Amino acid sequence: MENIKCECGHTNPFGTVLCESCGKPLDEKDGQETQSLDMRYEGAARRSQTRNRALFDKIWSFFSSVKVAVVLILLTLAVSILGTILPQEQYIPSARPDVYYPQQYGVVGEIYYKLGLSDLYSSWPFRLLIGLIGVSLVVCSLDRVVPLYRALKNQRVVKDPVFLTRQRIHARKEMTEQEGTALMDLLAERLSRKRYQVRREGAALLAEKGRFSRWGPYINHVGLIIFLIGILLLRVPGFYLNEFVFVREGETKRVPQTPYYVKNEAASVVFYDPEELPKDAAGSGQPVVKQYETKAVLLAKDPETGELKPVHRQTIRVNHPLKYQDVELFQSDFQTKLKGLVLSVRDKKTGKTVGSFTVDLNKPKFREPYRLPGGAEVRILEYFPDFAMEENRPITLSEEPNRPAFVFELVTPELKKPEKSWVIAGTNMDEVQKENRYKIELEKIQTVNQSGLIVRQQKGTPIIFAGAVIFVIGLAIGFYWQHRRVWIRWKEGILYLGAHTNKNWFGFRRELEQAAEGTDLRLVFPTSGRRENG
Repeated sequence: MENIKCECGHTNPFGTVLCESCGKPLDEKDGQETQSLDMRYEGAARRSQTRNRALFDKIWSFFSSVKVAVVLILLTLAVSILGTILPQEQYIPSARPDVYYPQQYGVVGEIYYKLGLSDLYSSWPFRLLIGLIGVSLVVCSLDRVVPLYRALKNQRVVKDPVFLTRQRIHARKEMTEQEGTALMDLLAERLSRKRYQVRREGAALLAEKGRFSRWGPYINHVGLIIFLIGILLLRVPGFYLNEFVFVREGETKRVPQTPYYVKNEAASVVFYDPEELPKDAAGSGQPVVKQYETKAVLLAKDPETGELKPVHRQTIRVNHPLKYQDVELFQSDFQTKLKGLVLSVRDKKTGKTVGSFTVDLNKPKFREPYRLPGGAEVRILEYFPDFAMEENRPITLSEEPNRPAFVFELVTPELKKPEKSWVIAGTNMDEVQKENRYKIELEKIQTVNQSGLIVRQQKGTPIIFAGAVIFVIGLAIGFYWQHRRVWIRWKEGILYLGAHTNKNWFGFRRELEQAAEGTDLRLVFPTSGRRENG
């Protein structure tokens, strides 16, 4: 692929449409001599149209196509629509999506899950599509902006008469050199008043304004690329956090995967007043929840003392999360859970109660005994918060006190040796422990409110907003400003004028008419307001 040499003597890269120096068309076909010049990208050579031999060049050419970008965007939209047919995994009431979808939606649900549509926005095919759109934007932009930048940076004042007369707005008039110079002086003055930057070289003139508007679409692309990077970062560990934590009233817990702790000072539920409800809802007699609230304190460790110190205090309500820096805590659940058991010790022989004691189910005492009147003591030997049997052995399914069970050791002055007793929630142990003299039985339960909080941290969100702002800036530049240029040249007794804008031809025409008012220069205008990009 050899370079192309123009009649003016300038050597142009292969693929150049208009000479970089004089603007004369290169290698035109028959029948194009009278057509207006295509000024997109200033006729500069683009890599995608000039290099197609190596594999890299073929890949570059593929992604530089606007059609490919449109297809990728439409494909991503179609996949996104498919992802809304059934609820995503984070919104289903089950920890087993592989079981939930087939049970709820049958064969459709099973196919939906196996195709990865149930967790679409975290799936690698969706991320791949987003990444391909980003690659397409980068390649499309570089393929066009680099040659455009070079052409505009090095544009010449002196242009060939063919270039001038084949602009969509042009003029041609015979006159002497002195008349041409006087007319150029007049037009230069008038265009300067309209904020054109005027450059002159001998008997030629270039008036230009609004060049920066040519970068509007590419600023758009930069904003979109940053936006897509932010979206991809939302699923990258360290940039995205979506955890869940239960915090009881009065409890302080570590906020998962953050340096913070949260204390639940009070958790409450607010019900609607019957007068606030519609008649059909009020007639049911059932209380209707109005709002869940958690008075929360966010704490962080002091780097010097290591003590927890409050950094933020806020009441969390549904749709009104606690926000501190890049961490958000959302009210998601509210439960009333077991806090403690008040147990009494009864002498089965006399029927009298020896005494009672309270066991904190979250912090039971193992080292110290529970002391009762008369010198009796109760110790905890074993504790199963969520009791179950497995292979004839007692186990706990979790650390939550859903079904607490204890093995107590009771010591009294009347007993020769300590007495062991099982206490299992919801189970009568009288038959099993009928030889025991004493019975440990439930007197009452203590409950506590606990809040379920969703912890979210999205470090990619500022990147998304930055991309959106840059995109809007590019949009404004591209829509509200235009790149307007006027070339004038006197040569061999004829004054030539050519003018071009990338959009808003009607406004440009009005501006040129005002500049040429009172002169005998006849301007030829286009019949349509076609817009040219690039």
